[in-house]
Amino acid sequence: MPAQAFEPIAIARDDVALDLSDAVEIYRDQGENFQVSTAPGADGIVRRIEVEAQGERSSGDWAVFALANTTDQQLDRLIVAPHFRLVDSGLWAPDLGSERIAAITPSEGFALDRQESADADEFLVTLNPGAVVTFVAELSSPRLPQVYLWDPGAYKDTVNAYTLYRGIVIGIAGLLALFLTILFVVKGTSMFPATAALAWAVLAYISIDFGFLAKVIEIAPGNEQIWRAGTEVALAATMVVFLFTYLNLNRWHDHFSYGAMAWMLILAIIAAFAIIDPSTAAGVARLSFAATAVAGVGLIVYLGMQGYDRAVMLVPSWAMVLVWIAGAWLAVTGGLENDIVQPALGGGLVLIVLLIGFTVMQHAFAGGQVFQGLFSDMERQALALTGAGDIVWDWDVPRDRVVTRPDISRQLGLAPQSLSGPARDWLPALHADDRDTFRTTLDVVLEHRRGRIAQSFRLRGADGHYHWFALRARPVIGSDGEVIRCVGTLVDVTEQKMAEERLLHDAVHDNLTGLPNRELFLGRLDAVTAIARQQDSVRPTVMVIDIDRFKQVNDELGISAGDTILLTIARRLHRLLKPHDALSRLSGDQFALLLSEQDPARIAAMADAVRQAISTPITFAKREIVLTASIGLISWTSAQGSAEEMVKDAELAMYQAKRFGGDRIEPFRPAFRSIGTDRLQIESDLRRAIERSELVLVYQPIVRLEDGSIAGFEALLRWEHPRRGTIAPADFIPVAESSGLISQLGLFAMHRAAEDLRGWQKQIGDVPLSVSVNLSSRQLLRRDLVSDVRSVIARSGLAARCFRLELTESLVMDNPEQSAHVLEKLKKLGIGLSLDDFGTGYSSLAYLTRFPFDTIKIDKSFVDDTSAKRTVLLKSMVGMAHELGLAVVAEGVSEEDDAAQLREMGCEFVQSFLFGQPVAAEAALKLLQERYPLAQA
Repeated sequence: MPAQAFEPIAIARDDVALDLSDAVEIYRDQGENFQVSTAPGADGIVRRIEVEAQGERSSGDWAVFALANTTDQQLDRLIVAPHFRLVDSGLWAPDLGSERIAAITPSEGFALDRQESADADEFLVTLNPGAVVTFVAELSSPRLPQVYLWDPGAYKDTVNAYTLYRGIVIGIAGLLALFLTILFVVKGTSMFPATAALAWAVLAYISIDFGFLAKVIEIAPGNEQIWRAGTEVALAATMVVFLFTYLNLNRWHDHFSYGAMAWMLILAIIAAFAIIDPSTAAGVARLSFAATAVAGVGLIVYLGMQGYDRAVMLVPSWAMVLVWIAGAWLAVTGGLENDIVQPALGGGLVLIVLLIGFTVMQHAFAGGQVFQGLFSDMERQALALTGAGDIVWDWDVPRDRVVTRPDISRQLGLAPQSLSGPARDWLPALHADDRDTFRTTLDVVLEHRRGRIAQSFRLRGADGHYHWFALRARPVIGSDGEVIRCVGTLVDVTEQKMAEERLLHDAVHDNLTGLPNRELFLGRLDAVTAIARQQDSVRPTVMVIDIDRFKQVNDELGISAGDTILLTIARRLHRLLKPHDALSRLSGDQFALLLSEQDPARIAAMADAVRQAISTPITFAKREIVLTASIGLISWTSAQGSAEEMVKDAELAMYQAKRFGGDRIEPFRPAFRSIGTDRLQIESDLRRAIERSELVLVYQPIVRLEDGSIAGFEALLRWEHPRRGTIAPADFIPVAESSGLISQLGLFAMHRAAEDLRGWQKQIGDVPLSVSVNLSSRQLLRRDLVSDVRSVIARSGLAARCFRLELTESLVMDNPEQSAHVLEKLKKLGIGLSLDDFGTGYSSLAYLTRFPFDTIKIDKSFVDDTSAKRTVLLKSMVGMAHELGLAVVAEGVSEEDDAAQLREMGCEFVQSFLFGQPVAAEAALKLLQERYPLAQA
């Protein structure tokens, strides 16, 4: 039975080393002061002593043991507690070592001298003859794995012997790591750096285990566990890398690569975690090392059965790894308790790396051709198949037997070896279109006894789907000149064929909607018109459809919303098609429709159906979006030229529909072809008109309903063309906007209007007059608009309150945020702002309060309305304007009764031909002089 703490251990003079581990009694959580009864002394008296903690790292645990000198001489002994002991350290969350004993207090005699040592706690004790001394050890860690009592001389000899052994082992490991690193530099293949990394990891591990690293670099107290855990993680990680790299597992299957990457990622995380919890990290590393050894056994057996020579060559090394794993497991679990186990396991690791290095060096010096006769053919086949993804196709002609390696039947989901047999057995599995070509190709090779097979064909799988394969093979000619074999490769090219089909499809189809693009549509139209020239019953009709205001949808809702709307419209239009019709997406928001109808009534009905399909509200993000379309159509006649010209004519009709306001269907007329030419001529003439001062302003009075006095004028731009005469704004303003000339025209109108009004005021006196100038969209978006208006007012000397700008509701709502920002800056200049064509836009009235308008102009369509609700609507608009603090101008009043009714409703101003035609500046001055005679005096 083991001795108890209070039974002293008898020490003889010849005792060299005594294991006190079982004789030590541990007391847990006793605090900084500890009391204990001593072992009976030589006089038989049991005493009680109290010990106070002396070490800064005291754990509150105490160890007690007693020694008795049974000799008649004074004895000197060393009490030794090693910091780390692999034996019984544990597999999961192992004990990685630390300082064990902070101080030892004897019950009598001299205090113990602590000896300097980096690997153990050593205390020199002197025992008098016949003395019985109880020792109380203050513990620095919860565990005390081993305590020895050594004769100082014997302990020194033992340490020296182990130091020599450890030095030899470390030297061998260092030379081996250095040599493998040099080999990596010379050869450069992946297995050499992996082996070198394993060798360096083993060197680091044994350097820590043997205490050598602490002599090379300074390791702070308490960090030994982090270093030990780090080397164990490195050893586990490099073992995984070596096994993966040496066996070329990435060539056998991608799953091996994914598994190895995941494994290494886990170990990398564990390596970082070692700083926080070294014990857990070391436990994971030990389990990983064991798992790698077990996984290696499975891989070596599997690949060895496949004839892979590297796997066979690794068998001796891996057998040693398994033996080492078994010994290490017995050691850390306490099955082996010999003190030689720990250094022996370190030396065993070096032997394993030495054997692995010898195996790798055979590849280095023999070019990888080891065991060539037995395994090289199988290895080359495995590497070719895994590296290129090919299948070996082997046709034994005399026996008429086709064999594929690996079996292609499994890839197709068929019964194993179902395609291993006569070549004719392949015919039922081949696509019907490929059978004759396959049979003919084989027959030609057999007949001519030369050439090669290069054919792509389809094989049907168990699920009914076809897979594309490319066969590349050459015949092998026997001594009699006949073909005895055809050998080659079979490659699955299904994805490549599908990619080619997608490319062909995308080349002639729209990527978003999947509809035919312009080129394919023109090709189909060419084919139909060719038939139409031969058959009178065929008369195709082409419609070109453009979505009105689609750019605004993209600007407000985003491109993704626009794409969704286009997809919805494409589906709606596709549902209208008949079997012989065709639909295409020509460009952004333009579609083309090819109809096979000849009856004009049915064509008109189809066009109306297209219009209705597009105008049906589309719900997106809880909003209803209502769109309209401009449709141009043309029916084929014998006078028509190519399909390209026919589509262009339909586009001209569509553009004409847009000019008329959109949301309409416009058949093509030959006169449309001259519109584009006229437009270019107008643009050219307009540029010269600005230089030649052909542009003039006319002024239409704005009259107060209360007393019939003139409140101001609206300046209207006119173009006096030298050949064409007066050109209406509706004809040249759109051209100016599209060509960028509108900014120059607008600036000209503002300058001339301000100067004319200032000139009138000088003639008639300071009367309350204003002049209004219309603003275009391009002007509103210009950054220097505010500066231009400020410059106009300053140069003319006109009071800011007398100058006004008019904007339409649709213009403001094109970009409400930008408009509000610009209008606020204009308002700060002191000018007036009028909202023109009020009520004709499509915006919410809630926006009206966001803009700094002071006047609204009611569109004439409301004044001319003859319905019963006209009065209610006008009264509501006037009342709403007044509630918002806005003045009201009614446009297009043609009857005195209407003017009287508006006056009763509270409308302040009116502007129409009834109250004054647009007149030149001179006529406007005369009109003012007649109305304000007193002001002139």
